[in-house]
Amino acid sequence: MTVDLQELLPVLLYLSLIILVITLIVLVIRLMKTLKKVDRMLDDVNSKMVRVDGLFDIIDKVTDYAASISDKVVSGITNAIHFVFGKKKKGRSHNE
Repeated sequence: MTVDLQELLPVLLYLSLIILVITLIVLVIRLMKTLKKVDRMLDDVNSKMVRVDGLFDIIDKVTDYAASISDKVVSGITNAIHFVFGKKKKGRSHNE
């Protein structure tokens, strides 16, 4: 009742191959389930981003409006200071 090595090795090889294939099939099925969950999550995040996108547009417009008002105020103050100091310099140089 001795087992020949040439008969045992192919049987072991086939068994290990069958186990490997079954393991790979299980892993692929789990991977597909995980990818479906990830896809649903990405769709959910995308729909939420579309909702929030309108809010970001409003914030962007308000920020642009505030920046333009700030630019106008700074420009007005700069022109007023230039006008006041420019008059004094002209007056002094004209009197001298």
